[in-house]
Amino acid sequence: MNEELVQYIENEIFPKYDKNEEGHGINHIKIVIKRSLELAKKYDVDYDMVYTIASYHDLGHYIDRNTHEIISAKMFMQDEKIRQWFTDEQIIIIKEAIEDHRASSNHEPRTIYGKIISTADRTIIDIDNTIKRTYSYGKRNYMNLSEYQQIERVYTHLTERYGENGYAKVYLEDKEFEDALDKLRQVLSNKEEFIKRVKEVVKTI
Repeated sequence: MNEELVQYIENEIFPKYDKNEEGHGINHIKIVIKRSLELAKKYDVDYDMVYTIASYHDLGHYIDRNTHEIISAKMFMQDEKIRQWFTDEQIIIIKEAIEDHRASSNHEPRTIYGKIISTADRTIIDIDNTIKRTYSYGKRNYMNLSEYQQIERVYTHLTERYGENGYAKVYLEDKEFEDALDKLRQVLSNKEEFIKRVKEVVKTI
């Protein structure tokens, strides 16, 4: 990959993720970058583009989580510096991939780049980490909920997102995610035990 591009993103873009809550902060971004580049090995794609898409995809999350994919794409397009490394055609592909990455999107990503970032963004590092991210997100964005409601929300959100009929779709073969998803679904299948686990995890935060 282009070292100047990587240095620019690490120095100028990564620090902006301090504005996001933990679940969409720099640790998440680095995981998605790693997963994106691993997925990219199976396809004839430009690694600089893959790296850039993953680096910018959640940049606007702190502004509005409900439209963050559009905001993040707009922030990318407004970055004049980034244009020195890509053609106009590549810039459009990167923009569209950022727009298409969201799990609850109602359409399939338009390009292989969108499919890579969308698949890589479905991250289940481990079950307890997923619980922590979901709980922390709820505490920051749903401050009116009681502790009981926050814990219930963790179960409801993860079931809606990752359950048998969940909306979190992947568009490429990804055994790492599939294995983690199977384990999470097994745990979610017993709500009472899952809620107990959430309570134990919350104590460590």
